[in-house]
Amino acid sequence: MNYQFEWTPVLSQLDRFADGAAMTLALSFGSILLGTLVGTAGAIAAAFGGPWLQRAARVYVEAIRNTPFLIQLFIIFFGLPTVGLQIDAITAAVIAMTVNLGAYSTEIIRAGLQAVHRSQLEAAAALGMTRWQLIRHVALVPAFEKVYPALTSQFTLMMLTSSVVSAISVEELTAVASQIDSQTFRTFESYILVMFIYIGLALLLRAAFALIGNLVFRRRRVVARARKIARTARVAPLAHAELTPAVAGSAK
Repeated sequence: MNYQFEWTPVLSQLDRFADGAAMTLALSFGSILLGTLVGTAGAIAAAFGGPWLQRAARVYVEAIRNTPFLIQLFIIFFGLPTVGLQIDAITAAVIAMTVNLGAYSTEIIRAGLQAVHRSQLEAAAALGMTRWQLIRHVALVPAFEKVYPALTSQFTLMMLTSSVVSAISVEELTAVASQIDSQTFRTFESYILVMFIYIGLALLLRAAFALIGNLVFRRRRVVARARKIARTARVAPLAHAELTPAVAGSAK
């Protein structure tokens, strides 16, 4: 092997790699926000909707999960203009990523909703809660807490999948690497550097999501633990009071 690594031509383009990484994060955060909203709506429709809503949610999920993301991207970017909807590459990328993430999020969140014990839903209904109050206060928050690790893993995967949008000339990280490769002819160096940048972005996202999860769900866990301790403290004196006469009687 006579290949000689030369990092100088590639490292001199770090500002362009930084711009590409910034575009990757912008696409990812936009699609994560919108995709979570789509996934939440789809999960509610699948878990609590009528027959037609459940069928529509199922068709949407199966259609997206069983087709390549690249095909979905091409349909949006090349197909919509043929029916008169002109959109730029970045908008097409965000829409495609949102639609794709929304389908996977629908299934993840639906699993969390169905994991909420039926007795909790029945108790909430007995208290007179409306359907929306029941979904919002009793089902959604516990569901998100249960599936949060799986959901954030899907978010990170979506960030990595954003490399596909380079196919429609969005100048994200992979597209920048391809351009620098064609200009410097340093293929190994360009893509090895991009690989480590992607690893760094993935670790950064995982750390950020873990911090957000601790901040959002920690209060719920603390409150639940406090309530459990309070119930235990109330039960203990009652048990002691009931036990004392019995002990005294046996002593006599």
